[in-house]
Amino acid sequence: MFEAIAEAASMLRNDRKLNKDLRVVIISGEGRAFSSGLDAKGVALSGPKSSLNKLLKRPSGYGGDDGVGNLAQDVCYLWRKLPVPVIAVLHGYCFGGGLQIALGADFRFSTPDCKLSIMESRWGLIPDMSASIVLRELVRIDVAKELTMTGRIIDAVEAESLGLVTRCVDDPMEEAMKVAREIIARSPDSVAASKELFQTTWMEADDATCLEKETTLQLKLIGTWNQAAAAGRQFGINLPYWNK
Repeated sequence: MFEAIAEAASMLRNDRKLNKDLRVVIISGEGRAFSSGLDAKGVALSGPKSSLNKLLKRPSGYGGDDGVGNLAQDVCYLWRKLPVPVIAVLHGYCFGGGLQIALGADFRFSTPDCKLSIMESRWGLIPDMSASIVLRELVRIDVAKELTMTGRIIDAVEAESLGLVTRCVDDPMEEAMKVAREIIARSPDSVAASKELFQTTWMEADDATCLEKETTLQLKLIGTWNQAAAAGRQFGINLPYWNK
């Protein structure tokens, strides 16, 4: 499963034929849950010289020349590297590694009764699938510590109040499709630049770096076909966008 997810994210990022018309990615789970979690018990009991070596070898190779994560981390982290928004649709349960995969998305829409947990502490482990990056962007440090140390199960309504869930709705897939349609109506260049802007400046960049990044990205957009097409749509002129 790790390889399949990492390969999918890598292909969506790097395969030009595949991603030529890609505008939004939606990830969801089939059956009764988004994810009931990885086999943490099996990992904990397997020992350090088993298949863990493949999961923890750094870099995994799926991140390309600038890859920094191991395989376990890249199934979550690589979604952040796509130039298009990634939406996670949650229902049922979203535990452990499954939650970390969802946190790697740009948005998370969930049913109100979905249960979420950073469950690794129940097996004497820590969340090591990029949780140290995604959690700091979404919740206060005391909240991250409490949820991690206790492994407490919360519902999506509480998760929304904490910042882990973007929005609770009765039909999260319908909401994901609605937001996806709204995003598709915008310039793909503007959307990609928006994601890059916040992804690269949100936490640790100083003011000068943030302001410079805004200008750099804006100059790449001004005067392009897609910028003109976006502006034209405000006046009822529906020109098609061009995917590079």
